[in-house]
Amino acid sequence: MSGPRMADLPLHSDVRGAGSSDSIVIIGEVLWDVFPDSACLLGGAPLNFSVHASRLGLHPVLISTLGSDDLGRRAAAEIRATGLDMGLIGRSAKWGTGTASVALDADGQPHFQITRPAAYDDLTLTDGQLSKLQAMQPAWIYYGTLFAARAEGHATLQRLLEALPQALRFYDVNLRPGADRLELVCELLSAAHVVKLNESEAESVGQYLDLPGSLEAFCRQASARFGWRAVCVTLGEHGCAMLARGEFVRANGIAIKVADTVGAGDAFAAAFVHGLSQEWPVEEIARFANRVGAIVASRAGAIPEWSILETVLA
Repeated sequence: MSGPRMADLPLHSDVRGAGSSDSIVIIGEVLWDVFPDSACLLGGAPLNFSVHASRLGLHPVLISTLGSDDLGRRAAAEIRATGLDMGLIGRSAKWGTGTASVALDADGQPHFQITRPAAYDDLTLTDGQLSKLQAMQPAWIYYGTLFAARAEGHATLQRLLEALPQALRFYDVNLRPGADRLELVCELLSAAHVVKLNESEAESVGQYLDLPGSLEAFCRQASARFGWRAVCVTLGEHGCAMLARGEFVRANGIAIKVADTVGAGDAFAAAFVHGLSQEWPVEEIARFANRVGAIVASRAGAIPEWSILETVLA
């Protein structure tokens, strides 16, 4: 994907875009996570991120598509209950609402089997919708790999990025089976200004691009190659490694009893963006994001109830 690099943007600061520092456009999948006990919980990384970002005081605008089916009606009701704006969540008559079968290993780590195509693969943006987004002047755009893995999503994402050239681009890699082609990942990395990936994803990307194995060297060399302003590698229970404004830090994880880790990375990502938007010191961003991710991992489901107060007490 082509587009302006972050160095070309008229930034208000190291990490802020041209619009309001707390507005973020999020594009991608909404789906139901189906657990081994047949419980269905609403999720999808973009939706999870949107809900957690809203709880942190950011202003998310979620762009997705639901099916014209019972799962779609249930999803719409639950999304409304979170307080998110439904204005850019459409309905597809072509495909059903997305689902993902979730298997949890002994450590609560999820493994996904995702049904495609799904309603979110039928997502399109009209000229009128793009004009409204342009008028908002959002500071950020969030995207992941799953939505862009099919041609339809790739084209729609490209159109959105071209329509909002002043927004900072946050890429949460989130590799999933069938949406893990490293050629595509590198294209999406090259379009980003801020990147989050987990340790396994960093290892795969590093091997593919012949980058060094140490976390600091990986972050610095990848940032130099792609022009990123910030990058974070999450390390599960061991916390995270973060590079921003030229400063590299490692922050220890938070000791918790894990219920499941579904959605914890999305909560971490929302806290990462929040800290960057607020121009916090890099070490504080890393610690805060660890706390938010740990709170969500300690509870079942991708978007369990939690409050901002808990991030102070955690």
